[in-house]
Amino acid sequence: MSQCDGDLEHGYGVEINTLDNPGWAVDINVAKVDVGSKPFTPISYGVGDDAETSGDEWLDCKVSDARFTARGGPQKLEDIIVTFLAWVKS
Repeated sequence: MSQCDGDLEHGYGVEINTLDNPGWAVDINVAKVDVGSKPFTPISYGVGDDAETSGDEWLDCKVSDARFTARGGPQKLEDIIVTFLAWVKS
């Protein structure tokens, strides 16, 4: 609610999609969201060289070009959302 102004929610928002490997893709445009210059430390595990041993327990979150971008295994949607909210509320 604090970010809704009648215009913002129509042009910027949250996209949640499924991946075929399987997993989740979450993209949040933060260009107009009040995150100021809060740094975000990227999170990445179970990706790349670790992928074969991690199974579904993988997560990759970053912020670049005013977008929070996260990908994760099928059980990681809640972790992605919690990570975003923790960053925004910090």
